[in-house]
Amino acid sequence: MSSSAAPAYRRMSVEQRRGQILAAAVDLFGHRRPEEVSVDDVAAAAGVSRPLVYRYFPGGRQQLYEAAVRDSAHALIEGFVVPARGAPTQRLTQALDRYLAYVDEHAPAYSALLRGGGVAETSRTEAIVDEVRRGAAEQVLRHLGVTRPGPRLALMVRSWIACVETASLTWLDQERQPPLPELRDWLVDHFTGLLMVTAATDPQTADALARALPLEDGDSPAGRLVARLAPLLPAADHLMGPAAP
Repeated sequence: MSSSAAPAYRRMSVEQRRGQILAAAVDLFGHRRPEEVSVDDVAAAAGVSRPLVYRYFPGGRQQLYEAAVRDSAHALIEGFVVPARGAPTQRLTQALDRYLAYVDEHAPAYSALLRGGGVAETSRTEAIVDEVRRGAAEQVLRHLGVTRPGPRLALMVRSWIACVETASLTWLDQERQPPLPELRDWLVDHFTGLLMVTAATDPQTADALARALPLEDGDSPAGRLVARLAPLLPAADHLMGPAAP
């Protein structure tokens, strides 16, 4: 006579069990809007009981969502952490590849987080979103060799981060068009253009640009952008004024 034994209950430490529940919540919130996820959903995905979820997350869905948001925030910030090797625009390309891959994979959660207005939104989640923006800006500045940016350079980088967010949301709204590599390349070009324009009036940015340009070459994103812009420059010769005698 044979019988099928029920799987043994796996004993875990407090941190392991909490991590198991949080991982299930992160996955659910990553693929659905906060309003569409219940504590029962999290319990079922984690393979635990509803009371056990509340034991570790007494605040229920709201606490689970905030914990999942913080986990996602760390993933987004880590996306901008790439080795300090090669041309700065190549590093930025790598960082955007990781960031945009997260946006693509977790579209509902990213949209809910950035657009706000959901039932799970609180001042704490807003603070976490701002933490992502500041963390991403710090990593971008690190690749420029700047630790204490002045107001103009800080404004330039933070405005570019806002552009990345807006472009990502618009890309999702437009059924993921243009193709992701084109979106990434456009964002890198946008950053390069902003850096050059800001350098024209800000000495700190000009110094950062002077350090970055020697690391670029014809095959880097900045080099390819210059090659595309060069044929357009003769049309602007009349804006340069008369040549000096």
